[in-house]
Amino acid sequence: MLPEFDNTEIAFQYRSDKELKRARFLFSSMGSPTLTAIGMKMTQFAIAWNLPIKSLIRHTLFDQFCGGETMEEAAQTAAVIGKYGIGTILDYGVEGKESEQDFDNAVPEFIKAIQFAAKSKNIPFISIKITGFAHFALLEKIHNGTTLNADETEAWKRVYGRIGQICHVAANNNIMVLVDAEESWIQKPVDDLTNAMMQQHNKAKVVVYNTYQLYRHDRLVFLKESFEYANTNGFLLGAKLVRGAYMEKERARAAEKGYPSPIQPGKQATDNDYDEAALFCLQHLDKLALFVGTHNEASCLKVAEYMQGHGIPANTERVYFSQLYGMSDNISFNLAHEGYHVAKYLPYGPVKDVLPYLMRRAQENTSVAGQTGRELSLINKEIKRRKTM
Repeated sequence: MLPEFDNTEIAFQYRSDKELKRARFLFSSMGSPTLTAIGMKMTQFAIAWNLPIKSLIRHTLFDQFCGGETMEEAAQTAAVIGKYGIGTILDYGVEGKESEQDFDNAVPEFIKAIQFAAKSKNIPFISIKITGFAHFALLEKIHNGTTLNADETEAWKRVYGRIGQICHVAANNNIMVLVDAEESWIQKPVDDLTNAMMQQHNKAKVVVYNTYQLYRHDRLVFLKESFEYANTNGFLLGAKLVRGAYMEKERARAAEKGYPSPIQPGKQATDNDYDEAALFCLQHLDKLALFVGTHNEASCLKVAEYMQGHGIPANTERVYFSQLYGMSDNISFNLAHEGYHVAKYLPYGPVKDVLPYLMRRAQENTSVAGQTGRELSLINKEIKRRKTM
């Protein structure tokens, strides 16, 4: 059956009354751009001055959007949603590290996550960002085709080694790896590295997925080129489709440096390319796996309708739906209720280190038209339904 995204009883079955009221407060606050901006500035100031606000963040934004400060805490959260058929993507949310030592130290953390996930039936994925293992400036040089010096060449080899080690352990433990997209001006080395990992590991099944940001006007073509490359070179493509995460930054940089913006001219063009990309993947499921990463109800419904109309089982291993933890539960839980594979992105890590992620979630809910309003209306509907019981 097709999911009913308005069913709030299913959507919030894992949330207590107290948690629903907290979510209502948070999304109400994020509905105001001014209030959000002030809150973010105050939080950044308090963290910089070591003011005692960790508990406040922990019990509001952090608990809404993150799984815990440790892997063990994240696993407890994963177990809760796992009871309702929701899988988990472990996402070690620590950002902003910049030394070779930091990059090296991140590898065992991800290997630990893979080994931990392998012992749990409801954690099929981990997520990685190449910028967590490589200097941004190095990626930018490679993207621009700049000749690397000897030290930079060795540094790039170490990046390959780090990612190769993680993917090797993931393949041996039957855990899938989602490689996040990055800014357009460092994306080429990310694509090249991910292709190399897919070529090595995506033989009998898809282990490694690359991410395609369809708010870029060139990514639909690149997805099809990636498919042809995989087909020619004898491996399965892992295609994670998202709309995108750096729109304001991309447009600002393009305007500043005087080159055409890589971003679509409008939301409709993004939606059109996203749905066409999903359709292309569904038509080639014999040679790829599709990861539908979106909070857009219409796109999710189109994928589900195509699957039902073409006899593709809801529980096929070749199609996963995904939303961020703490958002769009009406999509995630209703899809899972109808037997589709769903996995929530579940960031974890120390509160201070995960703060950049939390700031982006607050900004996203403020800037994405209708997102906060939709979340609020569904939460209010469920609170009202429970009161009448």
